[in-house]
Amino acid sequence: MKSWTKFITDYKSYLKIERGLSVNSVENYSLDINRLVRYLEGTGQDISPLKITEETIQDFIYKMAEELNPRSRARLISGLKSFFNYLVFEDYRKDSPMELIEVPKVGRKLPDTLSTEEIDDLIRAIDLSSNEGERNRAMLETLYSCGLRVSELVGLKISDLFFDEGFIKITGKGNKQRFVPIGNSTQKYISLYRDSMRNKLEVKKGHEDTLFLNRRGSGLTRAMVFTIIKRLAEAIGLNKSISPHTFRHSFATHLLENGADLRSIQLMMGHESITTTEVYMHLDRKFLNKILNTYHPRK
Repeated sequence: MKSWTKFITDYKSYLKIERGLSVNSVENYSLDINRLVRYLEGTGQDISPLKITEETIQDFIYKMAEELNPRSRARLISGLKSFFNYLVFEDYRKDSPMELIEVPKVGRKLPDTLSTEEIDDLIRAIDLSSNEGERNRAMLETLYSCGLRVSELVGLKISDLFFDEGFIKITGKGNKQRFVPIGNSTQKYISLYRDSMRNKLEVKKGHEDTLFLNRRGSGLTRAMVFTIIKRLAEAIGLNKSISPHTFRHSFATHLLENGADLRSIQLMMGHESITTTEVYMHLDRKFLNKILNTYHPRK
């Protein structure tokens, strides 16, 4: 529908230029609007985004309830709210048709957290006599000690290592870069892998600067890292559903439990919003009581 095309294009430019969102994020936002447009086309309703009413959108949401789970529906409503808020902000509309539409309540499912003992057990289960042993130990130590996403781990380059300064440079979502502190022990394991195993590989063209390589001299895939962790969990009989993200989650949780502030954790993890970091505030009441009794003036 032509009446929607211009507004969607302008909205995508706004998200990219003024809000600085990545290409993937911008496309995800536009998918929500396009789903609404397809619904209007399918029901023969030629309504512009400037004239569409709350009732029409509510009918659309009811229809989507047949196809989407509550979490997906909540994301859809959030995307539409953002679009119509943009139209109001730009004075295309006086009000948003989304104002009274409620977002379905969804529980925020947190992944399992590993204890430090479980992380130690997983790392001890690595067969260091194998060709990939030193690499796997260095990878898991880096995942946990730096709180990386798996995509950041497999994309880590040798030129990103600034060991003299005690940092590594990480390229995260939307190609946003940040510097993350790295401890001496993790530096030691990375150096050991680089000097004892990686240097012996015949590195494929294009991967000369890639830190973690497979046995054929190419970069690892995220699926390979997932498989390595799953096999280690099976080897120690760990009765938890874990993935590379479990190490990142454990990194944040353990920092918070030991007194680190949310803002510092946010910077290290590369979260765009502090609300994303706040998901790690799922600690037991004893810890929260300790914080209150330590820092509140009315303790």
